[in-house]
Amino acid sequence: MNDWVAFLTLCSALGSGLMAGVFFAFSTFVMHALARRPFAEGIKAMQEINRTVLNPWFLSVFFGTAGGCLVLVGMALWEWPGPGGVYMTVGGVLYLAGTFLVTAVFNVPMNDALEELDPAGPDAASTWRTYVETWTAWNHVRSVAALMGAALLVLAL
Repeated sequence: MNDWVAFLTLCSALGSGLMAGVFFAFSTFVMHALARRPFAEGIKAMQEINRTVLNPWFLSVFFGTAGGCLVLVGMALWEWPGPGGVYMTVGGVLYLAGTFLVTAVFNVPMNDALEELDPAGPDAASTWRTYVETWTAWNHVRSVAALMGAALLVLAL
């Protein structure tokens, strides 16, 4: 493994680990705290979180890690079965599928729908309960995928 591939693998592992931590925090206490609040307060707080998360720091780690993993998977497949190729491929795919894709297909559409929800509306309470349960379940997937991806990328080094 040459120096720039090792550096990209390290950066992708760190990014994946950082994302795992963010998702883990949401799964283990943030969503539980929001769910304990009156539903209108929980909705408003999550709407604000969803707006605030769209910042350069979060987005650079989230998308940068995806880009790094995409390059690593391509390189690992190109040079198969190079040293660490299996770990690099599976680690990268776990981040791309279990974190990036799950976010795009499940969590973001749910966040977009929540943004349109009137916290004082007649369906707000039931929609919020369903949102918290379903969103958190998919967030567990993201947490585990990012953590496993990080571990495998470290092993690839």
